[in-house]
Amino acid sequence: MSEDWLSFWLGLVIFILSMGIFIGIDLLGWGANTSVWTNLSKSLSPVSKTYAGLPGIASVLFTFAFMLIVLGIGIKLLGGDLKKFVYGFVFVFFISFICWLIGHWAWIAATKDECAKFGLPWSLNLTGEAGFIVALIVGLIIGNFFPKFSELLKEAIKPELYIKTAIVIMGAGLGLKAAEKAGLASTIMFVGLCAIVCAYLIYWALVYFIARRFFGFSKEWAAPLASGISICGVSAAIATGGAIRARPVIPIMVSSLVVIFAVVELLVLPFLAQTFLWKEPLVAGAWMGLVVKTDGAAVASGAITDGLVRAKALAMTGVRYQEGWILMTSTTVKVFIDVFIGIWAFILAIIWSAKIEKRQGVDKVRGIEIWQRFPKFVIGYMLTFILFLAVCLGYPAIIGTAKKVTAEADIFRQLFFVLTFFTIGTVSNFKKLREEGIGKLALIYILCLFGFIIWIGLLISWLFFQGAKPPVIP
Repeated sequence: MSEDWLSFWLGLVIFILSMGIFIGIDLLGWGANTSVWTNLSKSLSPVSKTYAGLPGIASVLFTFAFMLIVLGIGIKLLGGDLKKFVYGFVFVFFISFICWLIGHWAWIAATKDECAKFGLPWSLNLTGEAGFIVALIVGLIIGNFFPKFSELLKEAIKPELYIKTAIVIMGAGLGLKAAEKAGLASTIMFVGLCAIVCAYLIYWALVYFIARRFFGFSKEWAAPLASGISICGVSAAIATGGAIRARPVIPIMVSSLVVIFAVVELLVLPFLAQTFLWKEPLVAGAWMGLVVKTDGAAVASGAITDGLVRAKALAMTGVRYQEGWILMTSTTVKVFIDVFIGIWAFILAIIWSAKIEKRQGVDKVRGIEIWQRFPKFVIGYMLTFILFLAVCLGYPAIIGTAKKVTAEADIFRQLFFVLTFFTIGTVSNFKKLREEGIGKLALIYILCLFGFIIWIGLLISWLFFQGAKPPVIP
């Protein structure tokens, strides 16, 4: 059993258990759901109404016990020290969960369109994904200033296992979203697909070229960086790192930068869209989906842009656009970007096997080499995606039930993500990061993101969506 295969099976187990709802058995409904809060006592609840009577703190304990059991079995299969893992995971889980909870505090997480609901004059507008940032910061503090404590957690510090498992689970949710959008707006789906393919090929090639030619990064560094900036950030960087067999530190460093810069984009781009794109609302929506590099931040940017642009259009022209179409455009474009991760990982596995690391004296690459190199967790991701997409397209009547299934599975995806960022922090020693070139990496990120990715994304959004308008409310 390898860590790659373990993430495949862990993700599938959680996915299969969540599907119990289809046969009337709610197996994961006790999972701890975290809401944006002003009153801490109301922040936690079971994700399913089936367990509505279960106290929030009990749902957290059930969630911890479940994750400890399934991960503990996995660690045993990997040949790890189970006793040390259990000890470390108690701290890793609860510190990470507290960080996730802090990130959902309304003063931090409420977006502009949600402030009124919480009675807030303002907030940082970071969405619940601020919990990832909090977890990363706390992990960095522990890893750099409390090395002895960090060493005690070592057996449970497995960021790649956590993120790969999360990506497998994520496939089902994306399959459902793709099926929903197919029924709502096939035209937007088509142009969105065309737009992201064009943008993907342009973005990736440019970032890779700049990293190699002007900053002197090796292929091992340039490929995950190009994927992280041009696709879906964390997930793409991890998948690419697996496909080319990069050292674990590389996708981890890229992932840290992705989350930080996604927050910057979330705070800036919706207001630029309101100022300059209010006459082209779907261009604004597509722009958010193309350039904001984490799922939550991209969707949140789309939601904020939806409210801001509709309000500006109403104030300036009296036109009242139907709510949700700008957000739907952002989400659709982002979904297709995410779907492309598996395809791109496969392409890179072939290229690296056949060209980049081709052995001398070998005329052509063997299929087994591509298979050994290809990240197995991506198979799980594609499997859950295709299965859910096919089922939801074939039986539209079950989409309501499918939403409950993915909501329960998504609880664990989110937790695996927050575990990832906390453990990324604990292994990110500042001294070693400087030696590896984190400063130069951040400079490339800033140069590419603000130098051309944002503006090429705007151009492509304009080419495909210019003139398209949401329905108007009479």
